[in-house]
Parts: sequence; C-alpha cells; structure tokens
Amino acid sequence: MEFLAAKGVPFVKRDVVKDPGAIDELLKLTGGVRGTPVIVIGDKVLRGFDRGKVSELLGLS
Repeated sequence: MEFLAAKGVPFVKRDVVKDPGAIDELLKLTGGVRGTPVIVIGDKVLRGFDRGKVSELLGLS
C-alpha cells in the first residue's frame, strides 16, 4: 500500500479479516488460495507483491 500511495496510485484496500465479502472475492480471484496480498490491475491478478510487475502493469517508471 505504501508503494501505491507514494506513487499517487488510487487503490481500494479490502480486509479479509474484517470483511466477509472480501474473503469471498479473494477466493474467487485466486481459485481458492487464501494468501494475501492480492493485487488486481485491470484483468491481471497478482498474488504477492512484485514491485517490478506492479510498476510495469501501471506504466510507472
């Protein structure tokens, strides 16, 4: 989150512990895998945080 905020990228944080709907969405996005973080950029779903891949998909330098 700090990376996206520092780059001025708007995002929505979903807390799978506090929001039952968020865990359902997570399971659908990941095919049942309960790992976080999960980042959705367009139609791409990234499990884990990969700064290079996030930057590439967002067109950041």
